[in-house]
Amino acid sequence: MFKKISLIILLYCLSFSLPAKQLAGVELDETLMLDGLSLQLNGAGIRSKFIFDIYVAAFYTTKAVKQFADINLQQPMRMSMHFVYKEVDKEKLTDAWKQGFEENLTAAVSEQLKDKINSFNGFFETVHKGDVITLDYLPLTGTRVSINKTEKGQIEGADFYKALLLIWLGKEPVAEDLKQQLLGQTNSDG
Repeated sequence: MFKKISLIILLYCLSFSLPAKQLAGVELDETLMLDGLSLQLNGAGIRSKFIFDIYVAAFYTTKAVKQFADINLQQPMRMSMHFVYKEVDKEKLTDAWKQGFEENLTAAVSEQLKDKINSFNGFFETVHKGDVITLDYLPLTGTRVSINKTEKGQIEGADFYKALLLIWLGKEPVAEDLKQQLLGQTNSDG
């Protein structure tokens, strides 16, 4: 009887440390701490190009977000990119950022954010399978960019993070199915 109770207690305790989901071999935490607040996994999905899986994106928020208009820039949040493709060189990565901004921002907003976008692009390097890019939003600081837990730099202002999220969650997202998955609108188990 004691062994059964011990086993039940052990399984119960382990259930709290298991990841919320696994996508393309990447384990994603259900919750994490950022800026002293607990964030929950809002949604996750795989960014594919042609027939190749490039990265697993995970979006963390303080409260569930089902549409872009629900995003609260008074609270911290995180977008992470867990690379599953063998290599994405710096030039392709920064070209993808530029394209995402161009497709989702008006010319006036692009011009207003030009220096911030250029600074942001300067933070990146060639990434490889297993690398993680973390894009944290901290309301008092702005956007913090980290690669493999090493901070690469920060961009001030909520305006930039809002523009950055449009790459995945805007009217012209990098992929419509990924947008829906990040907003928790579809099942992304895989």
